[in-house]
Amino acid sequence: MGTFRDLTVYKKSFSLALDIYEISKQFPKDELYGLTSQIRRSSRSVTATVAEGYRKRRYEAHFISKTSDADMENTETQVWLEFALSFEFIKQEKFELLMTKSEEIGKLLNHMLENPQKYIGNFKN
Repeated sequence: MGTFRDLTVYKKSFSLALDIYEISKQFPKDELYGLTSQIRRSSRSVTATVAEGYRKRRYEAHFISKTSDADMENTETQVWLEFALSFEFIKQEKFELLMTKSEEIGKLLNHMLENPQKYIGNFKN
């Protein structure tokens, strides 16, 4: 098995976090400590939590817990994207693109949750 950086979900969530960082630069300054910081934090947390979970794969329950946390953060990111669209900080086209990426990440995370043995590998007792 490789490293957490080899996981498709890690690569896709990292890319989405970068996309969100770039679009959030255009959010109003009065949202810096509100929507901007929240959406940046939750999108980055998906990636970081995937990495943490992968390193915890020796312990199936910890792996599942961390992967579930990553899924939760991904869902939170979707909520912030909906707010950004509602406040007209992003256009519908960009919203749909980012949501599609987030939904794909969600599917990958769900696969990990439903099939932890595929990710635990040699660590499984």
